[in-house]
Amino acid sequence: MSLRFLLRHETILAILVAIALALLATQSDRFFTVDNLLNQGRLMAEVGLVALAMTFVIVTGGIDLSVGSILGLCAILLGVFWKTLGLPLPAAMALALVVGAVAGLVNGLIITRFRVPPLIATLATLALYRGLAEGISQARSVRGYPDWFFGLGQGEALGVPSQLWILLAVTVAAAVILGLTTFGRATYSVGANETAARFSGIGVDRTKLLIYTGSGLMAGLAAVVFVSRVSTTRSDMGTGLELDVITAVVLGGTSIFGGRGTIVGTVLGLILMQAIKNGLSLAGVKGDGTIVVIGVVLILAILIGNLFRRDGDG
Repeated sequence: MSLRFLLRHETILAILVAIALALLATQSDRFFTVDNLLNQGRLMAEVGLVALAMTFVIVTGGIDLSVGSILGLCAILLGVFWKTLGLPLPAAMALALVVGAVAGLVNGLIITRFRVPPLIATLATLALYRGLAEGISQARSVRGYPDWFFGLGQGEALGVPSQLWILLAVTVAAAVILGLTTFGRATYSVGANETAARFSGIGVDRTKLLIYTGSGLMAGLAAVVFVSRVSTTRSDMGTGLELDVITAVVLGGTSIFGGRGTIVGTVLGLILMQAIKNGLSLAGVKGDGTIVVIGVVLILAILIGNLFRRDGDG
């Protein structure tokens, strides 16, 4: 992988983030207020957790469109485990994470054992997991969680939202794993040339299974944080999450063709995307308009990524 390419892309992205923040600050006096910045941190935590895992997925040349549906399934099952089955809430939270990991493992098995392309496999499970969530919930929501649970999504530690500390810890762990370990090198190798990776002795299928399982696990963790933040459980949670997640990762310089990408880039992409969404909101742009802008940003990110790829190959 070209270190020059990554440094160049991340440097440009960091400059774009700085420019975007400066421009948005001139458009609204509320943008750089402490309350607004902390609130944006809360809002981007769930997307950030899933985006970190998605970085590994896309670096291998794959994609996971089911993450939003996994989040919704884990969210509704959290409520079912606690409210309907009467399990202690900590046990229900742990089981929600297990469900997320199992859902991700199923994705990985479909992709590695049956050789189904990731796009098709996760498009199918997107519908499957969302259907399960809606069938289980029967359009009912779960409320009445204990106050201590809300500390995870609404509380603060040292003046910083609790979920940002979780995001920071996962970010550091992901950066170390992807950038400094044998598993990280295997991840890049699989994305750069899967056939060569197999001949070099890398367990390609095992690597993919672990990565897709991790993607589901992070969606489960995001579900727990999400429920804690909004104080309720609904089956439609996470709808459209995959768009924000993929946009953040690709905007951060991870190549959709595989073999390239960093956690630092994903974090910068996440910040830029959240800043754009916040700026549009402060400007009075409604939800549909925001989705359109995010779609345009994703297209531009892919086109720019292609230009960098050609330059790097040249």
